[in-house]
Amino acid sequence: MAASGQRPGALAAERSASGDPLDEEATMARARFRLGRLVSTPGALERVPNGEMLRALGRHVSGDWGNVCPEDVEENEAAINARARLLSSYTTREGVRFWIITEADRSLTTVLLPEEY
Repeated sequence: MAASGQRPGALAAERSASGDPLDEEATMARARFRLGRLVSTPGALERVPNGEMLRALGRHVSGDWGNVCPEDVEENEAAINARARLLSSYTTREGVRFWIITEADRSLTTVLLPEEY
């Protein structure tokens, strides 16, 4: 998995669907865990629009796990306190499925396509 795509200041520069700047402070107030270093695979960078990726990261860190089964929701909820790995699944407006994985030690969060796992 290639670590690339770091965009300094990208969160502040992005705009929400309504046209308002994404509120980094509000997102962090809802954060249930640390994301650590943010990285993305080449496939995710190519196929997931930046704004959709950032919104999904906001959902992930606030505990909205996206399109995962009820068992994975339960595992994620337990993993927050147990400091285990967290997995979310989202789909872009164009129908591209992508995952967000935060490692157990909260040092790294990766955005990737399922086929890049």
